[in-house]
Amino acid sequence: MKISAIKELLKAEVICGEEDLEREVYSACGSDMMSDVLAYVKDQGVLLTGLVNSQVIRTAEMMDMVCIVFVRNKRPTEEMVELAKEMGIVMLCSPKRMYEACGKLYMNGLNGNGATV
Repeated sequence: MKISAIKELLKAEVICGEEDLEREVYSACGSDMMSDVLAYVKDQGVLLTGLVNSQVIRTAEMMDMVCIVFVRNKRPTEEMVELAKEMGIVMLCSPKRMYEACGKLYMNGLNGNGATV
């Protein structure tokens, strides 16, 4: 699925990385606990979270994720946006809740690749 499709499905706003919206991703995970992401998530391209701090960006970078979707209208700080730009990570903000956002992506073909978080 292209990141642009995720943007449309989740009615999300692009915060940074607009130049990479046509990039393909094949799986996603949703968590507000970065320790769970580090411990259990493998080969995920998209992270959905409501947690707003720089650890989210660093975790995504460590796990080779290319897109972060902030749910529940959460907004990253300017420092987070700059860090994501440096790391080449697309950031989106969606008004959807985590449960609905994950379900919508799953129902449209983006899977969790067998990971449980």
